[in-house]
Amino acid sequence: MKYNFPHTITNCIGEKIVFHSITPDKQGDIVKLDAYCKPGAGPAMHTHLKQEEQLTVIAGKMGYQVLGQEVKFANPGETVKFERGTPHKFWAEGQETLHCEGLIQPANSIVFFLSSLYAAQNKSNQAEPDKFDGAYLLTKYASEYDMPEIPSFVKKLIFPLIYNVGNMLGKYKHFKDAPAPL
Repeated sequence: MKYNFPHTITNCIGEKIVFHSITPDKQGDIVKLDAYCKPGAGPAMHTHLKQEEQLTVIAGKMGYQVLGQEVKFANPGETVKFERGTPHKFWAEGQETLHCEGLIQPANSIVFFLSSLYAAQNKSNQAEPDKFDGAYLLTKYASEYDMPEIPSFVKKLIFPLIYNVGNMLGKYKHFKDAPAPL
């Protein structure tokens, strides 16, 4: 899929991302972005299996956690880096909106994936995405992204079942231009 930059996405739970550009680099294309989270909002525990994510706090206070570790905090001017394959989450701590500048490398399918995820959350009007779209994204892109707090049997049995039913029912026409998973 081709995107015109800046490309802005928002979801119903208080998150907004402005993707500014994708620039070439020897280690893989770099996505430059600004991320905003309303107080208490932020992505659930997730893993970028093939990407590094770096966020620098511009305003607000970031709470963040790597799976199995203690909660930490970052203030304006501080940078947090999540290595590929590291399950993590972050959120706006306190009463101020969190604003971070960030980059993700390599770009891979991140703009498509997050745009589709936010749209699926907006479709369901809750943090959990629409069931069919969520199953599609977490099944088709399982080699790139993971939600470690979802039980394995759900990811290995339930999501593929929902994904196949969705295929039979024609639920994925809006994904016809989706990039191939890595």
